[in-house]
Amino acid sequence: MPPRNEWRRSTTLFVPSPQRRLGSRSRRRKPDASLRWHDGATDSVTAYRPSRAPAVAALVVLGLALAAGFLPVLRLGLEQGLAGVDPYVLRVLRFTLLQAGLSTLLSLSLGLPLARALARQTCFPGRALLLRLLNLPLALPAIVVIIGVIEVYGARGWLGGLFDIYGLQGILLAHVFFNVPLAARLILSDLERIPAESWKLGAQLGLGPVAQWRLIEWPQIKGGVAGAALLIFLLCASSFAIVLTLGGGPSATTLEVAIYQSLRADFDPQRAAMLALIQLALCATLALLAQRWGGLVPGLPLLRLGGRRYDGRSLAARLLDGGVILLSLLLLIPPLAALVSAGLTRIDFSTLLFRALVTSLSLGAASAALAFAIVWPLGMLAVRSALWRRITALAVLTSWIVPPAALATGWFISLIAYSGSVTVAIFLVIAMNALMSLPFVARVLLPALAQSAEAHDRLCLSLGVEGWARFRLIELPVMKRAIGLSLVMALILSLGDLTAISLFGTQGFVTLPALIYRQMGSYRFDAAIGTALVLGLLVLAFSTLAERWSRER
Repeated sequence: MPPRNEWRRSTTLFVPSPQRRLGSRSRRRKPDASLRWHDGATDSVTAYRPSRAPAVAALVVLGLALAAGFLPVLRLGLEQGLAGVDPYVLRVLRFTLLQAGLSTLLSLSLGLPLARALARQTCFPGRALLLRLLNLPLALPAIVVIIGVIEVYGARGWLGGLFDIYGLQGILLAHVFFNVPLAARLILSDLERIPAESWKLGAQLGLGPVAQWRLIEWPQIKGGVAGAALLIFLLCASSFAIVLTLGGGPSATTLEVAIYQSLRADFDPQRAAMLALIQLALCATLALLAQRWGGLVPGLPLLRLGGRRYDGRSLAARLLDGGVILLSLLLLIPPLAALVSAGLTRIDFSTLLFRALVTSLSLGAASAALAFAIVWPLGMLAVRSALWRRITALAVLTSWIVPPAALATGWFISLIAYSGSVTVAIFLVIAMNALMSLPFVARVLLPALAQSAEAHDRLCLSLGVEGWARFRLIELPVMKRAIGLSLVMALILSLGDLTAISLFGTQGFVTLPALIYRQMGSYRFDAAIGTALVLGLLVLAFSTLAERWSRER
């Protein structure tokens, strides 16, 4: 899966409205660089015009990638017509919607009370540690967490025999593990923005818990709850690794996994194309709705305390909030603890592990560099032009509107003659991971580019510094932390990817997530636990670095 600076409910790309300088010299004052974006209409500062050629080239690359993925799928889908929507496709669609709906409902059912408990109880020991714990599921790759879930709830796990981990119940458990922290963080950020005056007025009026919820809390968070629900539903509907490993068979298959099976197991491009069209329509609709209700790309937050609350002081309220927090800990801690305790003694320091590690890091670095090369020229124009701001916002969100499985289907059909080539596979994996990371790279770079434009455009214009010279002398020294953070976020996303490597990988081309899945498939679960721990520690190291940089930017 996002950058994480100071948390906001609106997780869209931060594009403030442009402000014009006042015409009167007496009223003119220096604007705040963190709030003002150029609109290219007034002010000599905005006379600086970066070259459009790199941005146009980036758009051409994106357009070609999308066309190569969408047009073959559309052609095969139109050739089949409604005849391609057979009972199997309908069954897969029903299960996709069912598991996504149930996962969303369960995640909000626990995430909302958890957010409210954390908002009401602000001084208990370990609160800061708990907030950090909520970051872990969002940072860890899905395949890593799945290993921990199996180690706890599997047949030989700590709670083995409690229920069958494979099937709908296992999928729901893994989705709830990932999405309860996401829902809690999104809703908690809304609760923390309630003005302190509202709590003072509620206390003066003697409002009870129900009245405070109805009059103060719910009006503030209802939009955020709707946005969080849509975002979680989208993530669950496009879930791949969890369903692939815990689905348990054809009866528990989602659209993404069905596309993978049609391409890799059945070699049925026609069915894959029909599934991809349905997945594209579903994800595009949900993405646009989620964007309207608050955005798609969460950041790297430092959750801060809001206004002082006067509720939650009674013994009953504290016991209730404590019970909710304890239940959340019982959901989050056991899989992580099982992964660490079991993995420490089962790491297989083999040549294959080191080769997969090097491959993962190399692919991640290349994907991050490609994503940066696409976003940077677009961002240089976006912070100076309203038109390019809209173009950039649409371009970087294509990875959410066009799901990876649908995109991969078109690429697979277009390059079917080269399906066994390792070189082609490497190129496709890098390209797909770069596309998936575009929103996160843009989330970090665009505000930093706006501040740099405000601070340095006049100087660069007067000195004639532009292009590569400006990047080397001005942008790189000033924005090195923002640039580093964007690259690290893209690297983290690539390290945990299983979708692209599963679709395009070959026997000799393996990454850490692919190695874990192969070890599980060959009944080498002990080795899979050790590999998962290595991948988890690697991602956590980069996540810690990203969080530190986001705090210091």
